[in-house]
Amino acid sequence: MPIGNLRETALHAALKAWYARPGDEWEAPVAGYFVDLRRGDLLIEIQTRNFSAIKRKLARLLEGYAVRLVHPVAQEKYIVREGKGGRVLSRRRSPKRGLAVALFDELVSIPELAAHPRFSLEVLLTREEEISREERGGSWRRRGWKIVDRRLLDVLGRVELITPSDYAAFLPAALPEAFTTHDLAEAGSYPLYRAQKMAYSLRRMGVLQAVGKRRQAALYARV
Repeated sequence: MPIGNLRETALHAALKAWYARPGDEWEAPVAGYFVDLRRGDLLIEIQTRNFSAIKRKLARLLEGYAVRLVHPVAQEKYIVREGKGGRVLSRRRSPKRGLAVALFDELVSIPELAAHPRFSLEVLLTREEEISREERGGSWRRRGWKIVDRRLLDVLGRVELITPSDYAAFLPAALPEAFTTHDLAEAGSYPLYRAQKMAYSLRRMGVLQAVGKRRQAALYARV
């Protein structure tokens, strides 16, 4: 029996409908899996988060097919709190703006696959609603409110990444020839955790190489 997860979130379903073209085959069975869209010889998977969950699937599909992974990053987000029956209690715009570089938060799970010659990735910069409801088991940080879904409002931009060199464009021009992850975080105004994931991913993809240490910190340089 083909393996797949047909229980879609609202965001996943909306992105699939937005991305599909006439003639695409939906939920196509390929190599023991269901694929979101099949466009001729190209297999398209839409993954809103948790790349590690589909790592094995992607590796299997790449054995014989070109695969495109589509990932949304919320450039604009509205926080919606709902009561019983879906009644909207509040709606506010989040001050945070997502950037395409956030893809490294997930890419760190599959850097070797991202370097595969039949793999490509497309980041969709979106406007979304994040839906929360007050439920048992909700996060204590959110005072009992639990995120239950995400809804697509619009697609604001697209970033296509086909070869490892495309990912090198995320490295700030101001970086020195040899740099640490702290240098990367400072030059790009990235959180340190993201700079660390970038450096790891780009090294595994062959974009960066380790060239020594500065005190206890690893030094990297462009290949």
